[in-house]
Amino acid sequence: MNDNVTATHVEKLSTGIAGLDYVSGGGIPRGRATLVSGSAGSAKTVLAVQFLVEGINRSNENGVFVTFEESPQDIRRNMMGFGWDIARLEREGKWVFVDASMQSDFETVEVGAYDLGALIARIENAIDEVDARRLSLDSLGAVFGQFERQDIVRRELHRTVAAFKRIGITSILTSERTDEYGEIARFGVEEFVSDNVIILRNVLEDEKRRRTIEILKFRGTSHNKGEYPFTIVPGDGIVIIPLSELELLQTSSSERITSGNEDLDKICGGGFFRDAIVLVSGATGTGKTLLTTEFIAGGAARGERCLLFAFEESREQLFRNARGWGVDFGKLVADGVLKVVCSYPEVMGLEDRLISMQDDIRTFQPNRVAIDSLSALERVSTWKGFREFVIAITSVIKHQNMSGLFTSTAPSLLGGTSITEAHISTITDSIILMRYVEIFGEMRRGLTVLKMRGSMHEKEIREYVIDGDGMHIGAPFKNVTGILSGKPVQVSQRDMDRFDDMFDHGDVQ
Repeated sequence: MNDNVTATHVEKLSTGIAGLDYVSGGGIPRGRATLVSGSAGSAKTVLAVQFLVEGINRSNENGVFVTFEESPQDIRRNMMGFGWDIARLEREGKWVFVDASMQSDFETVEVGAYDLGALIARIENAIDEVDARRLSLDSLGAVFGQFERQDIVRRELHRTVAAFKRIGITSILTSERTDEYGEIARFGVEEFVSDNVIILRNVLEDEKRRRTIEILKFRGTSHNKGEYPFTIVPGDGIVIIPLSELELLQTSSSERITSGNEDLDKICGGGFFRDAIVLVSGATGTGKTLLTTEFIAGGAARGERCLLFAFEESREQLFRNARGWGVDFGKLVADGVLKVVCSYPEVMGLEDRLISMQDDIRTFQPNRVAIDSLSALERVSTWKGFREFVIAITSVIKHQNMSGLFTSTAPSLLGGTSITEAHISTITDSIILMRYVEIFGEMRRGLTVLKMRGSMHEKEIREYVIDGDGMHIGAPFKNVTGILSGKPVQVSQRDMDRFDDMFDHGDVQ
């Protein structure tokens, strides 16, 4: 195929790998070679195997796997963890190995004009044997590392790729790199011979590993730019999370739902919007979990299905606390209107967490989703990874016209902006702040609606109390300033009157 044709004339082959077809604009170019380069642990071999497995299972396209490092026995055994029974595919005549690993009889010796003609012939025979449409080579570095001269590497790589293009087979070639953001591939020539280049990264940031995929080039056709996070899921393999796919296409509902607290409904102008994401921020002990409990109870009382993700308290603690406020979580679970998922944040990375939560949402189909708390999840990720997670889970909830309530923990008892709140305040539709207020040596609590997109709401900071019946929101604080900054100060009535005077005369903006 002529590379000078327009992008629309390059046919693409669906990979079947979750998220990759979107990132690549429909798949990888058919009949061409794609270099997949990555450091150790970046999942190159998994991608190469999955490309063939998905081709067989989804498109009935048989495959050939050429291995230069691991033996076929090791690959069969390692990939069983994903549910990929390669031995069965071999018996069915859909998959064939070409074993060029060190454990096999294949050997390369650089002597004069040595070439890879014999290996190419073996691969072509294997392609004919199963009428293959897909080919994976893993990895180039293992064989080309045995050549000292770079011109030989380039010549043989070019010859190998040209042979596959002549056959018309779509191929994946893996290669190693030593620096996550350095040279594209180990020998510095692979990317110039291949038509397409995909980079896999396994970056260590703030003592946390984060895998990403980037399409560097697709010759003659378009693709999405930038890095995209991905994870490896047992039973599914590589799952890419393309945040740019999360378009702002969700509808905007004018329907109001109860927050579960009549006083809060009035402050919010009639309750939350049906498709709103509400962030509740407050110090520990201010009642965030109580507000979450009332949010769930309010939905359950109207027959709505509720899903609670809890990352700071155990299931037993949550159920006990709810009973103390007159809400029977156990009965709600038994009635099928509530599902509670409790887990330590450190159990899995945020990419894996996102996939797991998406599965729970998809299978339970709730009307309301509560996460208590986001701050706990932030501890196990980088800032960028955390924000991507929040964008993704918010999109999932809003696209299905669900309502969501997220909690975050303020950094100090008397207030201040939480890290979580600062990072995601623009993503959420509403923000409710809960603060301790110290007045003359007495600790009291205050609540205000800082933001409510698309609706009028009260602006005052109201005092509230918590008892066995839940949360009761009372009158606004009077003659107190500095509550939200964590430095409340009692102001005399005379000073307040003077301030009102100045405001009335335009001296205060």
